[in-house]
Amino acid sequence: MEADILIVDDDPGTIQVLARILTGLGKLRFATDGKTALRMARKQRPDLMLLDAEMPGMNGYLVCEIMKGDPELVDVAVMFITSYAGLKFEVAGLEMGAADFISKPVSEPLLVARVKTQLRVKRLTDQLRDVAHIDALTEISNRRRFDELLNLEWLRGLREGHPVALLLADVDHFKLFNDAYGHPAGDVCLRMVAQALSSACRRPADLVARIGGEEFAVLMPNTPLDGAEQVARRALAAVQALGIPHDASSAAALVTVSIGLAYYDNSSAAWVEPSLESSFSGATLMHNTAQDLLKAADQAMYAAKNAGRAQAWRLDVADVDTPALARSIESPRNRVVETQRQRA
Repeated sequence: MEADILIVDDDPGTIQVLARILTGLGKLRFATDGKTALRMARKQRPDLMLLDAEMPGMNGYLVCEIMKGDPELVDVAVMFITSYAGLKFEVAGLEMGAADFISKPVSEPLLVARVKTQLRVKRLTDQLRDVAHIDALTEISNRRRFDELLNLEWLRGLREGHPVALLLADVDHFKLFNDAYGHPAGDVCLRMVAQALSSACRRPADLVARIGGEEFAVLMPNTPLDGAEQVARRALAAVQALGIPHDASSAAALVTVSIGLAYYDNSSAAWVEPSLESSFSGATLMHNTAQDLLKAADQAMYAAKNAGRAQAWRLDVADVDTPALARSIESPRNRVVETQRQRA
């Protein structure tokens, strides 16, 4: 994938020079002030930012400080390019998290070499992160990756006014399955369920993760309630369609899952932009949190279990800790008919 490089400098002439030097190293984007640079970075996170330290309004040091306090931007490599001279300026930039510091006038070979180095480090870091984020058994995302993206997508939804939905799925009576068929069969079952849940998602932005022994999560950013309910129904059907026998289950003769769906329409949420003079780059969330979304999905899932398993229930995050308000998203009659058909 082509590297994304964001060049930030208040001097258009300097931007033209840097663009000429870096042509061919990646996709180049440009900003002439700090506020615009932050807005562009949040909309599409760059792999590397070349940042002028001295700019009117918001200088480069403040831009870097804000980025390093933002969960969405903290990992972006920042390379200061500045006319400042002296060790103290370089040390100041490095101490706040910058990856490199180059003084003007820029040496073309030196700039190219250092940009290539930062992009190479970024690729290696991404590869290591990918390995650390994969569940070894199912080869889908793991709990660490889920926890990271849950918080990021929650904050992005608040900032952009998009809804967020979360589905939790638990394999029904999985301990009994292991007892009856053995742990190797249980491992095969979990891998098949993971693939079935993945097949229920139609968008690249959706994340399917294994977050516990037999528990899975599907994080759906920018997804309205009706769309999330469709994913839940497809997930139920996909797991049942695997046709894995489970004679020890009281829910059905086949392996099934119980699903809890939590959702939040963030379009009306209170979002407070931080002060430009503050190093805090997050937002003030006035009511619910990402953990409330997770908790509501868990409570909805247990409502599905208490109703007989092999079904999906939903709960608005605003109703977290009030599981009595959870509601089924499928027809109970259809569920009973389907269960009877499976046992026939």
